Amino acid sequence: MRLTTKGRYAVTAMLDLALHGDEGPVSLADISRRQGISLSYLEQLFSRLRREKLVSSVRGPGGGYRLSRPSDQVFIADVVDAVNESLDTTRCSHKGDCQNGEMCLTHHLWSDLSDQIHQFLSRISLADLMNKREIQAVATRQDGQVRDDQLADTINTERLEDQAPA
Repeated sequence: MRLTTKGRYAVTAMLDLALHGDEGPVSLADISRRQGISLSYLEQLFSRLRREKLVSSVRGPGGGYRLSRPSDQVFIADVVDAVNESLDTTRCSHKGDCQNGEMCLTHHLWSDLSDQIHQFLSRISLADLMNKREIQAVATRQDGQVRDDQLADTINTERLEDQAPA
């Protein structure tokens, strides 16, 4: 099984949205800054997440995204499925043609593993992750880094303005 960047980033972005959603709509630019995911990639992911009704968009100044349902009702499998990420551990995409067009000896083993992974992720909600102390600590660190970066940018801008000829 290989969960690609698409699935990982989608889960990360949705968790960030859930963590910061109580402050109002969350901009993709803010998620991008905190999580180090390109804005254009987030736009693609959120287009799919919106289509699957996991998020809703808020237009205008102060706009961004919100979860479409409470965080305890958004499961990790929903997010992975929404971005068309495969959790398939078979080599044949469940078709059963893994060995020269025929089913291989271990096809059912890998197929069952895929099902178990999906079931596992179907039992973990964004709220479950938000309640983990380790995740809260990482979110606090990321928020602090973003604030520090913004402060440094403000100070550097002020210095440039002070040095500008009158």
